[in-house]
Amino acid sequence: MICVSIGRGRHKQMIAEHRHLVEQGAELVELRLDYIRTPVNLKRLLDGRRCPIVATVRREEDGGMWQGSEEARLILLRSAIADGVDYIDLEEDVAAGIPRFGKTKRIISYHNFRETPEDLEGLHQRLVALDPDIVKIATMAHSTHDTVRMLRLVKESKIPTVGLCMGDIGTPSRLLTGKFGAPFTYATFHQERTLAPGQLSYRQMRDIYNYDAIDEATEVFGVIADPVGHSLSPTIHNAAFRKLGMNKVYLPFRVPREDLDRFLVDCADLGIRGLSVTIPHKETILPHVANVDESASTIGAVNTVLYGDGNSGYNTDYQAAMDSLDTAVELGEGDLPLQGKTALLLGSGGVAKAVGYGLIQRGAKVIIAARSDIRGDALAKKLAGTFVHWNERYAIQEDIDILVNCTPIGMHPNVDETPFEKEYMGKSFVVFDTVYNPEQTLLIKEARDLGCRTVTGVEMFVRQAALQFKHFTDQDAPLELMQDAVRRSIGAARG
Repeated sequence: MICVSIGRGRHKQMIAEHRHLVEQGAELVELRLDYIRTPVNLKRLLDGRRCPIVATVRREEDGGMWQGSEEARLILLRSAIADGVDYIDLEEDVAAGIPRFGKTKRIISYHNFRETPEDLEGLHQRLVALDPDIVKIATMAHSTHDTVRMLRLVKESKIPTVGLCMGDIGTPSRLLTGKFGAPFTYATFHQERTLAPGQLSYRQMRDIYNYDAIDEATEVFGVIADPVGHSLSPTIHNAAFRKLGMNKVYLPFRVPREDLDRFLVDCADLGIRGLSVTIPHKETILPHVANVDESASTIGAVNTVLYGDGNSGYNTDYQAAMDSLDTAVELGEGDLPLQGKTALLLGSGGVAKAVGYGLIQRGAKVIIAARSDIRGDALAKKLAGTFVHWNERYAIQEDIDILVNCTPIGMHPNVDETPFEKEYMGKSFVVFDTVYNPEQTLLIKEARDLGCRTVTGVEMFVRQAALQFKHFTDQDAPLELMQDAVRRSIGAARG
């Protein structure tokens, strides 16, 4: 179950949002009374309630908006209990002074916006001693291991416990707390009005992650990256899981470089069955994978990891890139369909390695232009290609057939940037931009204006995700559904 928090300044707004949420299927709402800017009229808020209500009056030091005296706050909390609110949220330091009354259930809560304390178990025992029906602990996550510790606490607790880690590192805890036994989780009414760091909206929880279907048996998949908030992988994989009726969920895990080792150890505790891997981990994860397929090993980058008996690593980027490129390039026959073609590859990271590998396998000559001389030269040598300095990418004397951007230049929000100026493009170029958000990057737009054939990052992104889906589930992915989900998400973000 999802408890949706409503924080509005006027009674009318709070009542309207409560009504709308119930119409959308919400089963529990939290009314943040500390947000109301006028004297609180409990009767008006509680009469004719459309679903159970949690009443909360949070102080500023606990992340709230309450501006009145502490005495007035305590009176309001007691009044809410006397008026028969379904749940009352009481902080640890005031719970003992507000006795149980009537049918109102007590949520004894603790909030820490600075850190996740080391002794979570001791903290939990203190809260349990205050006569709760439910314990709520919300702390700031500074590492992925904080999330693991919190979920472990939820699972082992004999008292129903909602355990959440705040911040983008802690977001997975909001989605997995139910799998580990929490009675509910928290969401906000709208994604642009979060009441706590890392909070998701009710619609995101319901429509993207299908939260209410997550249970103890749900298999967990995800993407690891830093940053990860921009990733559309959860949108398309979860849409595919739902379409095919699979009890699986796909989550975003923000894993800083320094946390990778610890996170991979924690995967078992989180119940993770498979991972998509992207920046900055595609190369550094290699030593942690027991069985790496030949292409990933040769490329030197893994973007897919499966867990089972040991773990296995794959690279779906190169095959997806080549399949996408096939739609635009005039291919020759035989084992080397790109023989005689010259490709200018911009970038030297994990995607560039995969695309470069695919081009070489198909017989193309590859020229690397990268902002890092060391990485670019190393990749060129590995591919038996040619390296040129980034500032010399326009001075290449050879005829270029294929231009591939493997840098993040042009990615949202920097949509007015391009890695290759229009005046240096030839009309005969095939232009392939691996950036998928936005799909119509400035590079793609200008190439089309010239009459070039183009391949967008959405094509590659969906194809690589479909290949990952096949690894994850041993079933073919619903490709058109995934494409539609990506384009809708990009369109919604722009709107």
